[in-house]
Order: sequence, then structure tokens, then C-alpha cells
Amino acid sequence: MFWTIIGILIALWLLGLVFEIAGGLVHILLVVALIVLIYRLITGKMRA
Repeated sequence: MFWTIIGILIALWLLGLVFEIAGGLVHILLVVALIVLIYRLITGKMRA
């Protein structure tokens, strides 16, 4: 589920770059996805 959301956000970001759709909204979503990814990676390593 988590990786699916990241994949969708990256795909939307690439579409936004190519077709200039939604302005900065797609870039904001990508930043949010990267923050969540980094958080999940850090907390996952701490639990192990």
C-alpha cells in the first residue's frame, strides 16, 4: 500500500513535469511522499 502511493505520486510528478499540469501541487505531493518515505525508512531501521 505504502509503495503504491509513492509510485502514484512519482508518476503524477513526472506527468506534471512533462505536461505542466497542476503547477506546484504535484511538486508539493512529491515532497510529502519523500518525507514519508524517509520517515518510514528511519523508523523501520530503529525497530529492527
